Order: sequence, then structure tokens, then C-alpha cells
Amino acid sequence: MTVPDYVVRPATRADLDALVGLEAAVFAGDRLSRRSFGRLVEAPSAAVLVADVGNAVAGATVVLVRRNSRTARLYSIAVAPPFAGRGIGPALLAAGEDFARTRGADRMRLEVRTDNDRAIARYHKAGYLPFGRRVDYYEDGADALRFEKPLAAGPDDAPAKSVAARSHAPTS
Repeated sequence: MTVPDYVVRPATRADLDALVGLEAAVFAGDRLSRRSFGRLVEAPSAAVLVADVGNAVAGATVVLVRRNSRTARLYSIAVAPPFAGRGIGPALLAAGEDFARTRGADRMRLEVRTDNDRAIARYHKAGYLPFGRRVDYYEDGADALRFEKPLAAGPDDAPAKSVAARSHAPTS
């Protein structure tokens, strides 16, 4: 399988239409609105990161870090179906974790639908551990599993890497 070139970068207001379209393509409900994305793109306590493949937004993630909190929250992560399975999701997750570290977070939490086996497996693989459940969490009544991961600082966690665009070109 050939992995496309992609770049993970901070979203801008120019990405709002693409972000709303991505949400509609990936999620049946519980979608972020254009207005919400607009607020999040400009919020200092949030990172909205996109993965570009050519001129297309192939994926996005939203990470929130409250002031004076050491816990970050992965609020949303989505990869457009044509780009699934190409490493974009893990790259977005890692970039979100990097952002959280630069904001002083030492752990990341998230919720995932109990019926989303693929995402649950990916979060386990990325080092997330379950710690709870939220009953009737989603608008369709589905439950959510809660996961958490410690965000240990290390030599690869330099702040300059976290918010700068990263290019992921295939190697020969």
C-alpha cells in the first residue's frame, strides 16, 4: 500500500467548510457545527489540527486543555473514509498529544462509542487505558468508554515540533 504525502497543521478559519464536511462524512450524529469549529480554531485552550493530502483535508482532531489543568481532552478525531488506514489518524492523535504537552498537560482523556471496536483497538495500541463508562452519552443513546493516557515528556516531545506543520512523505 502506498501512503500519500500528508501534512498535519493547525486549522484556520479557511478550513471551516472542510471541517464541517468531514464531520458529516464521518459521524452520523454528535457533530461539531461550523460555529463551534470557528470558536475552537481561535481558542488558545484548543487545538484544531488538520491533515492535508494535496488540497484536501483528509482528517482532523480537536484537543482541549483548560487553563490550570493538567488533563487534556481529545474532543474529536476523524479521518475521511477515502484516507482511512493510511496512518493519518495516529499522526493526528500524536500531534494532539504534542499540543497537550506544550500546554502543560500530563495526561489525555477521551470518550469513544462502545460499539467502535476499531477506534478502541487503536486507542489501546496508542497506550490509552479504559477507566470508566458514560451511560447514554451520545445523542442516539449509545454508551461511551472513557480512556486515559499519561503524557510523559521525553526528547521527542519538543514544543517546536508540536504546532509546526509536519510533512509525512512516503519513503522509498
